[in-house]
This record gives sequence, structure tokens and C-alpha cells, in this order.
Amino acid sequence: MMAMMAMMAMMAELERVHRALARAGVASRRAAERLVVDGRVAVNGELATVGQKVASTDVLTVDGQPVSAERPAVYLINKKRGVISTAADPQGRPTVVDDLPAELRLYPIGRLDRDTTGALLVTNDGELAHRLMHPRHGMTKEYEVLLKGDVPESVVQRLRRGVELDDGATRPAGIQRMSRRATGGTWLRFRLSEGRNRQIRRMAEVVGHRVIRLHRPKYAGLDITEMEAGEWRELSSDEVRQLAASVGLGR
Repeated sequence: MMAMMAMMAMMAELERVHRALARAGVASRRAAERLVVDGRVAVNGELATVGQKVASTDVLTVDGQPVSAERPAVYLINKKRGVISTAADPQGRPTVVDDLPAELRLYPIGRLDRDTTGALLVTNDGELAHRLMHPRHGMTKEYEVLLKGDVPESVVQRLRRGVELDDGATRPAGIQRMSRRATGGTWLRFRLSEGRNRQIRRMAEVVGHRVIRLHRPKYAGLDITEMEAGEWRELSSDEVRQLAASVGLGR
């Protein structure tokens, strides 16, 4: 009986190698799985396989370097225009992690394109990143969008209902006119629960209005309104717990 209980406890402690890498802060779960596929991960000196289960006592390496767990951290950034939403850029352009603690292996949760500004989360918590990006959880993202030209109400209603993109129709969205005025343009506030690549820019193109400015003041309830462009702060433990709870993670 004791042997059976010990075996069950051992099985409960096992987890797939890409999850172990994500928990250690190496990369998001998806990126960690890609590391395994690319043959860059070893378990106890042997090349890892996709889906392989590992125990806490196993030695993991990536590119020959031992993997050790980091303290989990989540940062909120008010991303500046011209900064790349990645952990490293082969072209040497500034990235969202450049000014953050160098001792942590940080990566952004999702992306804002180079010319988009505003709220972006950066973390080394792979499980949290995976859940926040997963469409199942439908995290609300708010954007302030300046579209070129006078946008009639019929177009606003069309955007609200959803438009057809090359990867399928968009979900209904919360879209309202803003009181802000701009010569030659129209300010709209978008609230989306999906996060496709360049979604707002593509939606605008479908209805014949180019995006001039795109700013995200809120993400998952976190607001950067009081933060200067390029400013960042680490989330408090209470904020991280609330964020984790919103995607079904107990912390």
C-alpha cells in the first residue's frame, strides 16, 4: 500500500518537459516546446522529446546550459513607439526587456507591433503567459485608435458586429466614439477579447480607414494611464494573484 502511494505521489510530481521549462522561466510553454522540437533541450544529458515527462530531480539543459528556477516576476510596461515586443532582436533594435532586470529570463505576454504603444506585460512565468494568451480566457484588451478620415456610424456598427478577415470573422467588439478630436481623423475606443496579429489595423483596412495611431491603455484590467512612455513597474504579489485567478491559476 505504501509503495503504491509513493508511486502515485511520484506520478503526480511529473510534468511535461516544456511545462517545466516554462515554470523555470526559460520561455512560454509554446516557445519551450519549440526548443524541444529544435533539439536544444536535454534531460539528464539525453536529448528531450516532445511530451516527455520529467521530475523535479531531473537535470534540464537548454543549449548545454543548466536550467534553474527563477523567482516568478511580472512587469507592466507602457511600451514606447519603435520598441520591439520580443526578448531579443537580430537587427539590434530596442526591445521591451532592455531596461528590465537582466538576471531574469523575461519575455512579453503577447505582442504590440512596433508602432503601437501602451500596456504590455512581461514575465518569466510561462504558465501564466500561456493562459493569458489562450483564446479560451478571452482577456479584455482596450485600445484608443485614430482612424484616417471621417468614420460614419454605419462603419462603426459594422466593426462592432465583426468583419471578415483572411483568418476568419472577428468576434463582436465593444467600439465607441471618443470625445477626443483630430483633424482629418476619428478617434474610436476598441474593447476586444481576442488578440489576432495586427487585428485592429486589418479591421480598419477592411472598412477603408487606415490606422494613424494605436494605443493600448489597459490590458487584463491593468491601467498604464499614469505611467510615462517607456516606464515600467513590477506587479505586486496581490496583483499577480488576481491576474492568475482570472485565468484559473491558484497562487
